[in-house]
Amino acid sequence: MKAIEIKTITKTDGSISLESTGLKGGIPVRVLILSEEEEMGEKNYLKFLSNNPALDFLNEPEENVYTTKDGKPFKN
Repeated sequence: MKAIEIKTITKTDGSISLESTGLKGGIPVRVLILSEEEEMGEKNYLKFLSNNPALDFLNEPEENVYTTKDGKPFKN
């Protein structure tokens, strides 16, 4: 596996664009984004998670194993 670091700046809408990587076209790649921003706010983090296709399996019926009768109610 080959690692390539490309620095860029996010656009006003939060998207990024990458210049040429030097790799040949049509090969599978994985992109890892490490932000230098201190912390993603909880609201944005939850929005990101709710739109993440990697977690789509949690919506499958067989993943719904708990009911309101499980566990004990949380009280402040």
